[in-house]
Amino acid sequence: MSSALLLGATGQVGQHVLKELLSSPDFTKVGEFGRRVTDLSSITTGKDKLVQKTIDFEKLEEAGLKEEKWDVVFITLGTTKKAAGSAEAFEKIDREYVINAARAAKADDISQRVVYVSSIGANASSSFLYTKSKGLTEQGLASLGYDDTIVFRPALLAGTHRADRRFAESLVAPFLTLASYITDSAQIQISTLAKSVVAAGKLGSAALPAAAKAAKAGKADAQFTLIDNAGALALAKSV
Repeated sequence: MSSALLLGATGQVGQHVLKELLSSPDFTKVGEFGRRVTDLSSITTGKDKLVQKTIDFEKLEEAGLKEEKWDVVFITLGTTKKAAGSAEAFEKIDREYVINAARAAKADDISQRVVYVSSIGANASSSFLYTKSKGLTEQGLASLGYDDTIVFRPALLAGTHRADRRFAESLVAPFLTLASYITDSAQIQISTLAKSVVAAGKLGSAALPAAAKAAKAGKADAQFTLIDNAGALALAKSV
């Protein structure tokens, strides 16, 4: 049995990951730490094992993230430039908050795993703000020294209801929906992604099935396990 910390539970992906964690018998304690937390009245399963705490990402030293010594740290925290208000604010929330929180949650005396939901196209050398931030975040997490780092790079997320959906996404969504009937690399339902994310957190890199198509990525001194959109779809079907 394991304990899990979830950062970003109120976001589109995080809501589904929280639901999966609370319904999973493999996680006996679930922590939801964030700038805001889920309304308890909306939770129907696993409420008794949920620990909620509102934290200030600018004062992580006061958050007590490592006190519970979480076995698995799930991170679905992120934003868009539009929601953040500026490129600088976007990078602070999307990258700095993520890496700093993961660092604050890392305990020195136990084995821990971190699972991060990134994005298709993530590349630290990208000329695009969003994909560059995701790539740099992946590198930053991999360099923290967790025993196991797993990164998901989903494609278009189906089933979202974001008011701040990126304009480019709204343009290509209809075409990617059609493409999803031909290829597993076009899109994924949020609920399916959440199922895969929790499964990977439970299994760890070493026990992932071949269907997940997991690959090693990152630098020699900061490697992580990468699962792409097709792998996430297949993993959800296999568990």
